[in-house]
Amino acid sequence: MTVTPQVIMISGSARGMGAAIARKFYDEGWNVSLGMRTPKTPEWAIDDDRLLVVHYDGLDSSSEASWVAQTLAKFRRIDAVVANAGIGIWKNIIEISDQEMDDMLEVHVKSPRRLVAAAWDMLVASGRGRVVVIGSLSSKRVYDSDSGPYAVSKFATLALAHSIRHTGFEHGIRATAICPGFVRTDMVEGMMPELNMTPPQEIARIAYFLVMSPNEVSISEIPVNCRAEESF
Repeated sequence: MTVTPQVIMISGSARGMGAAIARKFYDEGWNVSLGMRTPKTPEWAIDDDRLLVVHYDGLDSSSEASWVAQTLAKFRRIDAVVANAGIGIWKNIIEISDQEMDDMLEVHVKSPRRLVAAAWDMLVASGRGRVVVIGSLSSKRVYDSDSGPYAVSKFATLALAHSIRHTGFEHGIRATAICPGFVRTDMVEGMMPELNMTPPQEIARIAYFLVMSPNEVSISEIPVNCRAEESF
């Protein structure tokens, strides 16, 4: 009997954590649908039948539904969504403009909500749909002045993950926010020595564990840090 591979959608998958998560699931035999602002086939993807690369932009409110439609047209199912796309604007809460604040809320909160809503019926049909939202330790605390607006958006990301978890629980959907600190990506380049940062492959390993866990294992959030802080 032929078993159809499960399907995962991963936003912001051109580089960093998204790319690492995509490769992990691809290597484990999943069909992967990758959302990127500039679509490009990863060099490690050798089987086009298990890969879809689609234009996705968190600032374009039409791209989520289009991406879901293209994913269903190719794979006929969606079992998991990883909302990873993110932007960083490092200004304090007084200096930041309305447009910059709106952009972070759009990418970190409104777009992931639209994406999950567009895929919702398929996640319900799966019976064990999984949603992983990449938050931040800035979802848990305000690190400093210039990360304050980013934290405002990421606090909302954490609430989004909890809201999805409550809404989908009776349908077998489990949602988790992974909340990393400094991960070795270009978003935080130069903020601290790279050797001390968490490798993105470790975030991928955690995402895979969450998606593969049974319905009886519901984990609402996972903080991940590369150094000792008071609470994390």
